[in-house]
Amino acid sequence: MQLIDTIVTEAAALTALRRDLHAHPELCFEEQRTSDVVAARLAAWGVKVHRGLGKTGVVGVIHGRDAGRNGRMIGLRADFDALPVTEFNTFAHASQHPGKMHACGHDGHTAMLLAAAQFLARTRDFDGTVVCIFQPAEEGGGGAREMIKDGLFERFAVQAVFGMHNWPGIPAGHFAVKAGPVMASSNEFHIRLTGKGAHAAMPHLGIDPVPAACQMVQAFQTIVTRNRAPLDPAVISVTMIHTGEATNVIPEFAEIQGTARTFTPETLDLIEARMRDIATHTAAAFGVGCEFAFKRNYPPTVNHAAEAEFAQRVMVEMVGAEAVHEFVPSMGAEDFSFMLQEKPGAYLIIGNGDGDHRVPGHGEGPCTLHNPNYDFNDDLIPLGGSFWVRLAQAWLKTGGVPGNNRY
Repeated sequence: MQLIDTIVTEAAALTALRRDLHAHPELCFEEQRTSDVVAARLAAWGVKVHRGLGKTGVVGVIHGRDAGRNGRMIGLRADFDALPVTEFNTFAHASQHPGKMHACGHDGHTAMLLAAAQFLARTRDFDGTVVCIFQPAEEGGGGAREMIKDGLFERFAVQAVFGMHNWPGIPAGHFAVKAGPVMASSNEFHIRLTGKGAHAAMPHLGIDPVPAACQMVQAFQTIVTRNRAPLDPAVISVTMIHTGEATNVIPEFAEIQGTARTFTPETLDLIEARMRDIATHTAAAFGVGCEFAFKRNYPPTVNHAAEAEFAQRVMVEMVGAEAVHEFVPSMGAEDFSFMLQEKPGAYLIIGNGDGDHRVPGHGEGPCTLHNPNYDFNDDLIPLGGSFWVRLAQAWLKTGGVPGNNRY
């Protein structure tokens, strides 16, 4: 494993920083303290800092020994927002803000990119420019989209952009990547059915929205099993049904909410259209009113083939082919997808291990993403930081085209 000695030497300080961020989690677009910490560290290392993109986003620009004159520019992205989760861990760096937690490792993503930024700023051992993108509001806020709206890629015209996420269950020291779709689109639906309330003992005097809601929930699953191609992954999950206030009252309203996930916009178009048809016509059959809303949040995350292959080559060079895996696509979603719609690039995985890294005081549950017992594996900081450096150096040297020379 080819770690950079200087980054390994700084690992303890960066671990302390990561744990400080973990103890002070901030939700989407509220990451003012986090933004201040990141900007201060970058400035102290001589990195040119730009703030305010996507409200609380931070961008650090590092020119190489040629002052960036060769025109090559690569973007490296880390997210830094937390989740609205109450932490179960009780170790010293557990969340100090009830109901907020770094349960997805964005504190670790930030530390890994800072490790790379520190080394690159000190050595300038490359030609071209590295743009370090510290992004807010990945967890539902679409921070990547907002940074782009604020001119991220107009101001910093990177030719490729890369993002990396830790992944529990993959051993620490291992990576994963693949071309094509790796994360699904994220979409939500909200259906409100309006009936006519009545005494539950006299249902013929009312119009009950509950049977209509039950029929819809069952019928939605036929979209996946009967309308969509079997080899085209898709998920429709009804996660909330709200109706009624008393056992002896037929309710006036019923609400159905949930999520739909796909890897292609064509399948998503199909699902939305069929859900709308089923909801509208089922409601009509039961004599209830229907309001149908379908919100598209994040598009699918689709890696560009050349950039995914390039990142894989760097991974193999660092850790060996046996520790580099094919990224098994997830039906989870990621707003890095917006960046990949604008620029060539790839979304990568770094293994977080099985939870054995957690210090005493962790919760009794699993160390999985979005879990109140989760904690980032600090052993990844020098590995992830070294990878970012090697990737940036190799890409800037070759312009993203694999060559015969090792970096």
